[in-house]
Amino acid sequence: MKHIQLTLIGLILVLTGLWAAADSVWFEAFAIFNFRTSMLNYTGILAIGAMSVGMLLALRPRGRIESFLGGLDKSYRLHKWLGITALVTAIAHWLWVEGVKWAVGWGWLERPARKGARPVYEGLQGWLAGQRGLAEDVGEWAFYAALVLIGLALIKRFPYRYFFKTHRWLAVVYLVLVYHSVVLMKFSYWTQGIGPVMAVLLAGGTVAAFVSLTRRVGQTRRTVAVVDEVEYHADNRVLRVAVSLQGNWPGHQAGQFAFVTLDPREGPHPFTMSSAWKGDGKMFFLIKALGDYTNTLPATVKVGDAVQVEGPYGRFSFKGRHPRQIWVAGGIGITPFIARMQALCEQPDGKAIDLFYSTSAPDAEFIRRLRQRAEQAGVTLHVVIAAEQGRLTPQRIRELAPGWAEASVWFCGPAGFGQSLREDWVAQGRSPDDFHQELFEMR
Repeated sequence: MKHIQLTLIGLILVLTGLWAAADSVWFEAFAIFNFRTSMLNYTGILAIGAMSVGMLLALRPRGRIESFLGGLDKSYRLHKWLGITALVTAIAHWLWVEGVKWAVGWGWLERPARKGARPVYEGLQGWLAGQRGLAEDVGEWAFYAALVLIGLALIKRFPYRYFFKTHRWLAVVYLVLVYHSVVLMKFSYWTQGIGPVMAVLLAGGTVAAFVSLTRRVGQTRRTVAVVDEVEYHADNRVLRVAVSLQGNWPGHQAGQFAFVTLDPREGPHPFTMSSAWKGDGKMFFLIKALGDYTNTLPATVKVGDAVQVEGPYGRFSFKGRHPRQIWVAGGIGITPFIARMQALCEQPDGKAIDLFYSTSAPDAEFIRRLRQRAEQAGVTLHVVIAAEQGRLTPQRIRELAPGWAEASVWFCGPAGFGQSLREDWVAQGRSPDDFHQELFEMR
């Protein structure tokens, strides 16, 4: 989490510092209209800068970027906050445009008289000056479109199948805003430090936008699979979908996830692999009925269906220096732990492990298999059924896992539950770096 905050704050500080060094307003006598021009440039730089980095993260980068941020789930959290930052600064940008106009119209401000003829520019600067009117007009409409599209993305009740389609339109809006930014950014900035930085961000974001519009995000990491087996656990409303991969797959580690397209009209959804990789092309997913789409899957997914799998992604790796581990699963958050137990059956790591599985919808057969797998893997399983035993609390975890002070915690489940566990963990004097959490929210 701290790397998400550092990246966001660092981006804002770097862009702010470079803008401040390039802008001449600091060396001029204060005048509201000159200050307004500088604020327009500043808020515009922050907005398009945040959008540019957000576009790059939308490519689902792996390697060093994913490792630094702690996994693709953390990258998407940063992507979300970059979108919010872009939205807030774009609104501030718009207010600087319209607010001064309102103040003039209301008689609060007087527009300064123009001194002399408007300067005539040549070459590139002249061409940009000639584009200003168009850039202002299309930029305003692009702002309104971004306001709607980013707002819809932040509304979790907005159906995913519509979000998946409308969110791609932001790439078009972004390209319009790139044109708006290049034309209207103060020309002298291009010869200062802010110029090359913005050029790199805008170029990278433009490439990312075209990759998104041509639907090539993650293209090299996609493979086709066929559904081998479908099993539905009615009591906890979990669907088990086993597939056989028909193309190349680099393998995956327990705790990683993939984007799975079961219905092209719905688009890809992220699901954690619930099985360890054995090199045989087999894997399965456990899918909880949590929304309109996942509720329909038990009736629509059939053996023999073709699906698309993209990945693997994630850094929920179960690695660490501690001799003990505490795993906490809330509901369908049990999936990465099932995969890890399968891996431990093949290759034990010698760690003492306590697994807490908290559920409000117990399924007897599901729990039986879970107990069997835990026994085979040498994992101590604690099943907590909320209706019978109450909610799982940090205190209860410490009581049932007496070696907790020598352990790292691995959590997957509801965000609020994870936050309370993290806060208690830190309150007990433990390092937040030893609390690992999957942020399984892609929007």
